[in-house]
Amino acid sequence: MKTVLEPFRIKAVEPFRITTAAERETILAKAHHNLFLVRAEDVMIDLLTDSGTGAMSAQQWAAIMTGDESYAGCRSFYELEAVVRDLTGYRHVFPVHQGRAAERILFGCMVMPGQAVPNNAHFDTTRANVEFLGAAAVDFVAPQAADLAAAAAWKGDLDLVKLEAWLAAQPKGSVPIGLLTITNNRVGGQPVSMQNLRGVSALYRRYGIPFFLDAARFAENAWWIHRLDPEWQNVPLPKIARAMFDLADGCMISAKKDGLVNIGGLLCCNDDAVANKVKNLLILTEGFPTYGGLAGRDLAALAQGLREVLDPEYLHYREASAHYFASHLSQLGVPVVQPFGLHAVYVDARAMLPHIPVQQLPGQALACELFLQGGVRSVEIGTLMFGYTDRATGKPVVADHDLVRLCLPRRVYTQSHIDWVIESFAELMQRREHIRGLDIVEEAPLLRAFTAKLRPVQVPQGAVASRA
Repeated sequence: MKTVLEPFRIKAVEPFRITTAAERETILAKAHHNLFLVRAEDVMIDLLTDSGTGAMSAQQWAAIMTGDESYAGCRSFYELEAVVRDLTGYRHVFPVHQGRAAERILFGCMVMPGQAVPNNAHFDTTRANVEFLGAAAVDFVAPQAADLAAAAAWKGDLDLVKLEAWLAAQPKGSVPIGLLTITNNRVGGQPVSMQNLRGVSALYRRYGIPFFLDAARFAENAWWIHRLDPEWQNVPLPKIARAMFDLADGCMISAKKDGLVNIGGLLCCNDDAVANKVKNLLILTEGFPTYGGLAGRDLAALAQGLREVLDPEYLHYREASAHYFASHLSQLGVPVVQPFGLHAVYVDARAMLPHIPVQQLPGQALACELFLQGGVRSVEIGTLMFGYTDRATGKPVVADHDLVRLCLPRRVYTQSHIDWVIESFAELMQRREHIRGLDIVEEAPLLRAFTAKLRPVQVPQGAVASRA
């Protein structure tokens, strides 16, 4: 059957305002063509991120009412700790207010200036937290990920051959920690295979490097392993997830993704010495270890979310929704990254807008036009987010790809909402050659995508630009 059947009923609704094209022109100009600076009340369909934007279940709302708000030793923490230990097997469980707090604390305890941290692909805050400490964030993207249009499996994998050669060349003690991000957000939300997880684990262990998973979307990665790997097709999803976690020494989790909550994160490990350092820094910056910057009600909602997220019916719905979205965009001729992920659909902006030079940010240009066309907010994953201005030369350094990520908030939008986005792209495809690039007017030294101010490239005299 072709209809996407959401495995839930809607018990509460949140209205949004239908804006006009003229209103959106004004809104975007006031936001300096940066969609992060647009007020949420001015967005019709918000696909900026799946982080903290999902809808909680009735059971999660019920759990909120049972939250223990005691400062130290609250019951809600111990309930969460039991759920996380069962899920991951890790002995030490630390709640934090969100994923980047886990990154900051872990790296603050383990990473020193001049060192280097390998990963399949660091996402924006992970990279920034490594570089803020004066260390290098080094990516080892699988070679099959280079071709965005190819339907190759396991594009999220880490390139083991390159990593091994790199590790062999590093001075002893210069690599304090090794990472692996599941799923790989940087390359289109692509999954990491169990075979690659095993290989990465073995390689880090051979070199005596502690191995941590960046596991914000662990459930979605487990789902793809279940779907694509014959070894795991008849294995329950919790066992697949546990097998992934068992290969590592710990994990960082932004619970705002597969924790199914609006705020929260986790930092887990087995090493007692690391845990002691984490505890001390957490107390300094987040709060007491049994609440970690969260209210007791947030801890209770997270525990329930982790119980729900590995439901196969829910994950099947996630896959069906993404497939519906990606396939309809492909039918319009929109160059969609293949294979599609689960949490988002990614559009190759360079391929869709070949007339816009990379230095003029085709990804951001497309994201802005989508907002102007349909009131849809997305996010650029490309040169604005991962490029930078070389301080020595003053010249721009561009990203490997310029993508527009269309995130699917969990349990929020229906098929008709997605149809609206598809129709908006149909309109853009009709006038894509008229879309202009953008120049950066103002930027921060780190994480510039969040606050940068931009302006449309001026049209040469005699040229025509139109949205008609």
